[in-house]
Amino acid sequence: MRPIKIGIIGCGKVAHFHAKAINNLLNCRLVAACNHSEAKLRNFCETYKINGYLTPEEMIEKEHLDAVTICTPHPSHAEIAIKCANLHCHALVEKPLATSVAECDAMIKAAKDNNVLLGTLVQRRNYLPCKRIKDIIDSGKIGKPILAEVTMLGWRSEEYYKSDPWRGTWKGEGGGVLMTQASHQIDLVNWYMGQIESIYGLSANFNHPYIEVEDSAVAIIKYKNGGLATLLASNSQNPALYGKVHIFGSNGASVGVQTDGGQMFIAGMSEIEEPPVTDLWHIPNDKTPLEQLIKEDSDFFNSVDSMIYFHQRHIENFVNAILGIEPLCADGYAGKATVEVCEAIYTITKNPDMVWHSKHI
Repeated sequence: MRPIKIGIIGCGKVAHFHAKAINNLLNCRLVAACNHSEAKLRNFCETYKINGYLTPEEMIEKEHLDAVTICTPHPSHAEIAIKCANLHCHALVEKPLATSVAECDAMIKAAKDNNVLLGTLVQRRNYLPCKRIKDIIDSGKIGKPILAEVTMLGWRSEEYYKSDPWRGTWKGEGGGVLMTQASHQIDLVNWYMGQIESIYGLSANFNHPYIEVEDSAVAIIKYKNGGLATLLASNSQNPALYGKVHIFGSNGASVGVQTDGGQMFIAGMSEIEEPPVTDLWHIPNDKTPLEQLIKEDSDFFNSVDSMIYFHQRHIENFVNAILGIEPLCADGYAGKATVEVCEAIYTITKNPDMVWHSKHI
């Protein structure tokens, strides 16, 4: 079986994680990259000894690509992914999948119409404590997940927003703390709780007057299984990095993960400071000490290259799904669910008397 031929679209900071991850895999091969800036493209391609192109269409057609990973700013995701699907090329898209539900629907439709895979890259699903929670929910040992709480508190400075011209703008980023930082935790709670029924939430900008988008948001989410979740997200807490997802079961069980801790992680500018760990574990007839789980989580995280491994596992899953070896971990619908939470909060902030009802298809 020949290796899957992959190209990367967008040669910014996160693209280097993708390139290194792909080069660590045996069943795929990085052959090309595409970027609108020739200088950045040239440097990227020289680093990884691959061919460079200025348009996705030319790259896909000339290299006969099987798949691409999309690492461009959020608002361009939909247009690029649809072009790739129409060229019968599978696409794995960095979070968030897009900046609107309508864009997500168009991407999902294009993938279906062309019989290609559309995936969302949400690497925290591969964290050991996050997988542990999903496994225990699926086992039925906590009953039905009925309550959840999501907290993502952090800080983003003015220097951070100036580091790329698209940051902090509606046109360039499509949103603030919800789209860019809390989308990981939103993805996890949706993964654990299931399909969304309705959402109510509000967003605000408290202390970043030099950006257009929100730096804080709160929400209540109702799921189709009857479960409820709360969301608190902010880029206004300094110093802080505090990301947690806690799930409570119908039999009184409670499980949780601290996904992020320590100083703020910024792709290409800093490293993950604290390992993600199980921070809540109360399950009937399960006497596993929390300290044991924390040690397992920390030991595993410290045994791998944390900056690459979790992207690598997600890309490996994507390639294996193309080959029919394993199901896709996070598809277009998963990406859409996160975008739906963000869009609902933005819409309700402008229309506080409404409640958003899910448009899941």
